[in-house]
Amino acid sequence: MASRRVDGRVVDTGASYFTVSDDGFGKVVEGWRTRGLARPWTDTLVVSHEGDLEPKPGPVRWAAPGGLRSLVEDLAKGLDVRHTTVEHVGPGPEVDGLPASAVVLAMPDPQAVRLLDPAYEDLRQTLHDPFEPVLALTARWAERSWPDVQGAFVAGDPVISWVADDGRRRGDGAPVLVAHSTPEFAAEHLDAPDEAAGPMAVAVRDALGIETEPESTHVHRWTFGKPSGSREEPFALDDALVGVCGDAFSDRPRVEAAYLSGTALGEALADRLKP
Repeated sequence: MASRRVDGRVVDTGASYFTVSDDGFGKVVEGWRTRGLARPWTDTLVVSHEGDLEPKPGPVRWAAPGGLRSLVEDLAKGLDVRHTTVEHVGPGPEVDGLPASAVVLAMPDPQAVRLLDPAYEDLRQTLHDPFEPVLALTARWAERSWPDVQGAFVAGDPVISWVADDGRRRGDGAPVLVAHSTPEFAAEHLDAPDEAAGPMAVAVRDALGIETEPESTHVHRWTFGKPSGSREEPFALDDALVGVCGDAFSDRPRVEAAYLSGTALGEALADRLKP
């Protein structure tokens, strides 16, 4: 859930939206809705294939006027949050040599494995699913000049797989589109993501029939953008109370899965840490 300021405006460059199927998560979302932090976006997207746009109904997709990152910040209110850099989680457990009662790694598998000491070999072995890279293009036009669609899954294109109308998603009507690349295209441009802006902008224009070029573009690289496997367990937890959670612990990656994974791990740790 990454929101960044691009051209003076907050844009969701990571997760595009979230859906709700779990009652517990639904109560959290309702709280966001009543406070104006989240809004129902749409239940109908389209599939773009060779210039044709076919409606694709589905569950209600939710968005956040202040960016999805604002929802994470809301959940963290009242907590003692400190930003720092971590290099090693060792036996004890210890974090960079400092003792800890418990450690949670809420991150992609490859990043968690880098931090975990070899002493946590069993835990490391559970974190084996590959992650697919994604490039996120933010493109801004002088004015809106595309069909009245909320978002489009792009079928059969080698460059992009998804385009979101960020102005409609966020509710301010800004002429901004955010596109996600295919994993294959991202892999070819990880070392020079800025060079992907041109081909991705062309693919967006082709998918939505836009005649004009964008006024500005920005590309963000997600080296570990999307887990490609699935897991039955909602989290991984070592006997030393070092745990890993995230949307990889699900049958399919999504925001709700990440929330439920973190919640389940938190409850398990709270139970284990009872006096």
